[in-house]
Amino acid sequence: MSRRGIEWSMAYELLSYDREKAVSYARRWAFSRNPAYFDFSAIGGDCTNFASQCLFAGAGVMNFTPVYGWFYRTANDRTASWTGVEYLYEFLAHNEGEGPYASVVSPDKLEIGDIVQLGRATGEFYHSPVVVGISGGEILVAAHSYDAFGKPLASYRAPVLRGLHILGVRKESVRHFP
Repeated sequence: MSRRGIEWSMAYELLSYDREKAVSYARRWAFSRNPAYFDFSAIGGDCTNFASQCLFAGAGVMNFTPVYGWFYRTANDRTASWTGVEYLYEFLAHNEGEGPYASVVSPDKLEIGDIVQLGRATGEFYHSPVVVGISGGEILVAAHSYDAFGKPLASYRAPVLRGLHILGVRKESVRHFP
């Protein structure tokens, strides 16, 4: 691209995902609500909103693409992926732009800071807890809606589980060419 004789292009800087920051955020806010974010508990649930907050704590980068990005400014200025289970999955699993991105894995491949989504036998997914620990092979999660921290994943009665392993974070950077 050219602007006033300066050649430039958009590129992405690859950043690591800070899993410890994501877990620390989950620990801090699992049983309360961060006033910087709307509490969606009374209007459909707050689990994916909380998962997104944890992801943002570990990623530090949002994707401000209208409709298909992943961002939160206010309750009325956000993407569906910030608060919707399926939309978060679609964003993380298919994101080729700015922000966190993930691969779909079986639960035994999850690490702290990852997301595990619970589903019904029909294939409908309805809950997005954050992995906050793994002890003796048991996955421990944090969640909102039914507030929890360190809750065994096995205590949920979900016939289908979908793991979202966060691979990293992309941040836009502009490159100038002489």
